[in-house]
Amino acid sequence: MHYLAGADSVHTTAAICDYLVDRATAEDTVTVVAVANENDRTARRDCQEALNVASVRLATVGDVETDVRSGNPADVLLDAVRDVDADEIVIGAHGGDPDATRDLGSTARELLEEADRPVVVVPTPKP
Repeated sequence: MHYLAGADSVHTTAAICDYLVDRATAEDTVTVVAVANENDRTARRDCQEALNVASVRLATVGDVETDVRSGNPADVLLDAVRDVDADEIVIGAHGGDPDATRDLGSTARELLEEADRPVVVVPTPKP
């Protein structure tokens, strides 16, 4: 099984890892893609920290690949799904921003509408 995880913060990544740790095995691959504006050094640093969390928390998974990309998050994740031929997409319900609403975020909504494979939306912990 090949999972594609969309990460944007340490908190969202931890929630995704909580979901995957009971599912992904030593035979599986998890590709974790974080999306940040290439000119925003703080956002890129936050994304790198999120990817580090995934690498550590998913140590028992066969292969964990990480990547920081730029662009519209939903478009970037849909492209990544096709690039790696993922079987399942795992994302947080909304951005990892502590000020985000509890509603389903725009990226999650767009992926649910556009993806041609299963999308799992994990709850994002309250800060």
